[in-house]
Amino acid sequence: MKAINLDIITMPKIELHVHIEGAVSPKIYYSLAEKNKIKLPYDSLEKWKDFFEFKDFSHFINVYGTAVSCIKTVEDISLIIEDFYYHQSKQNIIYSEAFISASFLIENFKIEEIIEAVHHAMIEGERKYNVKVNIIPDIARHLPESQKKVLALVKAGLESGTFIGLGLGGMEIGYPPHLFKDTFKKAKNIGLRLVAHAGEAVGAESIKNAIHELGVERIGHGIRCVDDELLMTFLKEKQIPLEISPTSNYHLGVINKKEKHPIRKMFDKGLLCTVNTDDPVMFSTTLSKEYDLLANQGFTIEELYELNTNAITSSFLDTQEKSDLYKILNEHKITYNIRS
Repeated sequence: MKAINLDIITMPKIELHVHIEGAVSPKIYYSLAEKNKIKLPYDSLEKWKDFFEFKDFSHFINVYGTAVSCIKTVEDISLIIEDFYYHQSKQNIIYSEAFISASFLIENFKIEEIIEAVHHAMIEGERKYNVKVNIIPDIARHLPESQKKVLALVKAGLESGTFIGLGLGGMEIGYPPHLFKDTFKKAKNIGLRLVAHAGEAVGAESIKNAIHELGVERIGHGIRCVDDELLMTFLKEKQIPLEISPTSNYHLGVINKKEKHPIRKMFDKGLLCTVNTDDPVMFSTTLSKEYDLLANQGFTIEELYELNTNAITSSFLDTQEKSDLYKILNEHKITYNIRS
C-alpha cells in the first residue's frame, strides 16, 4: 500500500461531517456489550471487528444499529464521546463539528441526563486530547415523530452551551425536507445553526428543498448538485458549504468506484467544498486517507490545503476562533513550504 503524503498526515485538519457513533472503535462497543450483558452476533473481539468491515448498505445499517444498541447508560454516552476525541486527536484533527444521533438518545435517556453526559465528556475530551469539538444532534429522517423531542433536547443543550446546531440525517428516500420544516423554523428562531444531509441518495431537488424549505446553512454530501447547472451556479453565488465524504460515497454506491469523484468538478466550478469521513470506522477510512484519495485523483497539495481552509470558513465558529485556526494552518504551510 502506498504511503500517505507526509504533508497530508501532518496537516492540522478541520472536519465538519462526521458521526460520533460511526467513529467509535469496535473495541469500545464490544466492551460496552460485555458491561451491559448484551449478546452480540459474534463471540470474540476479532470476529466483531471483522463484522465492522463494510460489505453493502444493508450490512452497514445492521452494523450501525447493532453497535448503537450497546449504549445503555449515560456513562456509555460519555465514553463514546471521549473515544471520539481520542480518534480525532490521533489524526491531527484539531477542530470538528460532529453529529450525534439524537433520535436514538431521546428514546432511551432523559434530556437532562443526555446534556450532562455530553457536557462532561466534552470537557474531559478537550482536556485529555487538546482538540476542540462542537456537537450537532440530528434528527433521523426515518423517525420524523422524534423531531419534537430532539428539538427540546437541542434547545436545552444550546442554553447550557453543549450543542450548537440541529442536523437532519438518515434516509432521504421517502422522507423529504418539508416533513421537518416547522421544526427547523423553530430551531432557527432560537439561534441554532442548521445543516442537513441532502443530495446523496436523492437528486438535486433534495438539496434545493433543504435550502429553501429548511433554511439550512450547510449541506451534508450534496454531490447530486452536479446534475443541475443552475443549482451549482446558485451554490457558488451563495457560497453554501458542501460537506463531501468521498469514501462514504464510493462504499454506499452513490458514486461508481471506477469514476473520479465529482468533488473535482464541484471544486473547479468554485463551489465551497470541504472534505470529511462521515462514518470513518465503519468505512475503514481516516481524514488523511480522504485527502490522499483526492491526491491520487489529481488534487495538488495546494488544493488540498484550500479544501481544508474551506472547512474553517464553513464552520460555525465565531470570527476570532476561525482566525486562530487560519493562523495555525498558515503557520504549518510556511513550515512545510506549501505554496498558496
